[in-house]
Amino acid sequence: MRFRIWFLFFCIPFPTKAYWQQYVNTNIQVTLDDQNHILRGFEKMTYTNNSPDTLRYLYIHLWPNAYKNDRTQFSEQQVNLGKTDFYYSAEHDKGYIDSLSFEINGEAVDFYYALGNLDIAKIDLTRPVLPGESINVETPFRVKIPKVLSRLGHSEQAYFISQWFPK
Repeated sequence: MRFRIWFLFFCIPFPTKAYWQQYVNTNIQVTLDDQNHILRGFEKMTYTNNSPDTLRYLYIHLWPNAYKNDRTQFSEQQVNLGKTDFYYSAEHDKGYIDSLSFEINGEAVDFYYALGNLDIAKIDLTRPVLPGESINVETPFRVKIPKVLSRLGHSEQAYFISQWFPK
C-alpha cells in the first residue's frame, strides 16, 4: 500500500514556472593604448526582455571601478582575506572605467551608482520594456587598466583582461 501512495505522489504534476533567460547581443570596438595602459571603446548592446515582467530599469556592471579606490567592495574583500597590496597601492596603480554616455534607442539617458557601489550603474528607463521587446543600449567608455592584482591588470606590457567592459 505504501508503494502505491509514493507512486501516485510522483505521478501528480506540480506546477512550475517556465524557465527564461534575458538575452544581450554585444558589439564592441576597442583599442589598447599600451603606453598609458588604457582601453578606449564603444559598445552597442541589443537587450531582449525574455522575462514575463515589464522592465523599468537596467543594471550595468562596471567592474573596472572595483579597482578605483580603497573603499570598494573588492578592496574590502582583499583586506578581509589578509591581502593589502591593493589597499596600499599607489594612485597610478589603480584603475577605473569612465567616459560613459549611455543612450537607449538613440536617446541620452542618465545613470547613477546603485546602492553606492561604483561598479554597478542603474539606468531608469524612460519607457518600460515589455516582455518580448528589445532595446538598443550604446555607450563610449574608457578603462584605465590597473596594476595586476587580480583578474584585470597589467604588469608592464603583459595584460590580464577580464570583466573590462560595461555589461
